[in-house]
Amino acid sequence: MTLFSRLVARPLARVVQAAPHPAVPAAVTFPEIPGRTRTLTIPTAQGDAEATVYYPPQDPDATPPVHVNFHGGGFVIGHYDMDDAMCRYLAAIAPAVVVNVDYLLAPQHPFPAPAEQAYEVVRWVAAHGTDHGWDGGRLGVGGQSAGGNLAAAAARQAWENGGPRIGLQVLNYAPFDLEDPKKRAKAAKPVVRPALVPILQGAYLPKVADRTDPLVSPLYGTNADHLDGIAPALIITCELDLLRDEGIRYAAKLRASNALLEHREFEGLDHAFNLLTEETARTREMYDLIARYIAKIPAP
Repeated sequence: MTLFSRLVARPLARVVQAAPHPAVPAAVTFPEIPGRTRTLTIPTAQGDAEATVYYPPQDPDATPPVHVNFHGGGFVIGHYDMDDAMCRYLAAIAPAVVVNVDYLLAPQHPFPAPAEQAYEVVRWVAAHGTDHGWDGGRLGVGGQSAGGNLAAAAARQAWENGGPRIGLQVLNYAPFDLEDPKKRAKAAKPVVRPALVPILQGAYLPKVADRTDPLVSPLYGTNADHLDGIAPALIITCELDLLRDEGIRYAAKLRASNALLEHREFEGLDHAFNLLTEETARTREMYDLIARYIAKIPAP
């Protein structure tokens, strides 16, 4: 563990964890879409993961696909309920079952525990559809910001280990190179502040050598070369976001491996606009896009 991580990053990350999180603006909570939910405990080797499971408002004629969602928060913040509106929306519109996961956080649980737990959760969801009302063979994973990084890590582990079969990964304004010190944003004051990045990174990655691990930085070096057969991806970037450029580069790498379904950029918008602003129309556009791809996850 570096001195910076021990004396600066970890203590400040705990302060960030304890701070109250802002409420999602009412305009983007879509209260007209009902939520039919249950809580679920998913066992993993790293410890139980609690999850909220969102079902379509009405029982579909066939068993629906399932999409595992990992929330954002820089690997440190644990407010997975911020994704409630998105999960309700996707469950209703796709329709699909959405499993919103409360995963392990740093600095209490640094890498590799969250990435490994994410993969175990996905394996469990794939194997237990019959018991819980979803089709584990029509499986998607996704996440926003740090959650997108964990979704990519889960997809990579499934690819490396021969399963489970994942039919879609949704990587929403996610970081893909935590070793890159030269991140730039078009916004003068981006949502992801450059000064905050070392704090979050130091909490999640106290060992410097881990920053280049493919499960942390799938874009670093040759990590993204020759990914043929990995789960097909929808990558979403925001024009003003500090993380935009690495999203564009990772999309290009996946395209070269025939693993990119679509890269969609939201112009004039910054990181987490669907959680922090009243951009209702653009938020609906993004959720509709994700829902369409979930609905098209093919059967094995």
